[in-house]
Order: sequence, then structure tokens, then C-alpha cells
Amino acid sequence: MAMPSYKSNLINGVKFDAKAQDDVRTVQNSGLYLLAHTMQVASAKDKNPIVSNMGFYGVIQDIWDLDYQKFRIPILRCDWIDNTSGLVVDELGFTLVDLSKIGYMNDQFVMASQVKQVFYVDDPMHRGWSVVLSMPNREYNDVIGDDVLGDTRIKCEPFTRGIPNVDTFDLRVGEFGNENIRDG
Repeated sequence: MAMPSYKSNLINGVKFDAKAQDDVRTVQNSGLYLLAHTMQVASAKDKNPIVSNMGFYGVIQDIWDLDYQKFRIPILRCDWIDNTSGLVVDELGFTLVDLSKIGYMNDQFVMASQVKQVFYVDDPMHRGWSVVLSMPNREYNDVIGDDVLGDTRIKCEPFTRGIPNVDTFDLRVGEFGNENIRDG
């Protein structure tokens, strides 16, 4: 028996799309971030492993709903970005990923409840790299029947809270010789 897969699925108020669905639409809902609590070792003989948090970025390829009759578990199959060659943090603190650098082929599956949705925007300064943007999860509320058009309303905060502060030029009276300007 084949397990049905989905192009799109609404899971806990978050809309997830497979990459193939993103490719034919103007919105992006296939980017993921997973924060894993991992044990890191320098080598097989390392007697002092370090337990720490490690972040992984990926793109959804398939969406499944494991049906156990009494409950369901949404599962995502992802292409994960290789943290060694496909991930950098730039001088402004932005995380950049190279979506063509796929790693972790033996660990492609994740439960939807374990991830946070992110968005990838092409970086105009670094060809082939994308900037990772994170924002609060959008909560989709189905209002069919309550709205004349039957639209889906989205409650969403702007993602600008996550952008690092950039020093701005502050024009003050007296700069550029403004005190020398005379009337008439």
C-alpha cells in the first residue's frame, strides 16, 4: 500500500509546501530550520564530547501524514543544507545558505512539529547564496462561510525584528555649513 504524499499541508496553523509547489507559485513555504540538541565529537577516540545546539536548514521535498487510525503524524522529507560547505554567517550577522550543497542524505525525515518555517531570498551580493529570513509562524484561519469571498486570512507580524541594526546617518542642524546660510 502506497502512502499518499501531499504538495501542501496545513499543520498546526502553519502552511507547508513541497518545493515543487513553491516552484509554480509566487509564495515560498518549503524552507525549514531545525534546532537539534546534539553531541559533537572531534574523532572516534574523543573522550570529551560536547553537547550543544546545532541548527540545520532545509527544503521540503515531500509531505506525508502517517495515519495510526487514532492519531496522525505529519512527516516531511527534506533536502538539508550541508553545514560545512553550504552555510555561512556574514559580517552583518545574516545566515547565508547555498541551496545546491545538499548533505545528510541518510537523515532526510523530520516531524513537522520539530521545525520552524524560514524563507530563502537570493543574495544579490553573493551569487548562488540565499539569505535566511525567519519570522513568526503565520497562523492561517480558514474563514470560508464567514467571509463573502471565502478567503483565508493570515495573521502575520513583519520579519523586520530579526534584521540587525544598521547605523544610519543622522542629519543635524549645523552640518554641511548650514549655519552659514543667510536670508535674502
